[in-house]
Amino acid sequence: MKLPVIRQFYQNQTSENLEKTLEVLESFSEFRGVSEEDLNVVGELITNICGALEVHANVQTGMSEKDALNSFAQKVLGSIDK
Repeated sequence: MKLPVIRQFYQNQTSENLEKTLEVLESFSEFRGVSEEDLNVVGELITNICGALEVHANVQTGMSEKDALNSFAQKVLGSIDK
């Protein structure tokens, strides 16, 4: 998870574009010939895209961009600690 990447995705892409990209990456990750390295990269991209989607959703409910980004980061870090 990289907040600058999530911010970039949030600011430059619509939720619809991010969802379509997420579908493609998830499909790609299911191919048998995908290497471990490729899966790591795809996993990082999926996490960042999911973060941007969550930021979009939180901003639509009235949260500021900064608070939405921090909220996602705390959620991820909180899940790592468990």
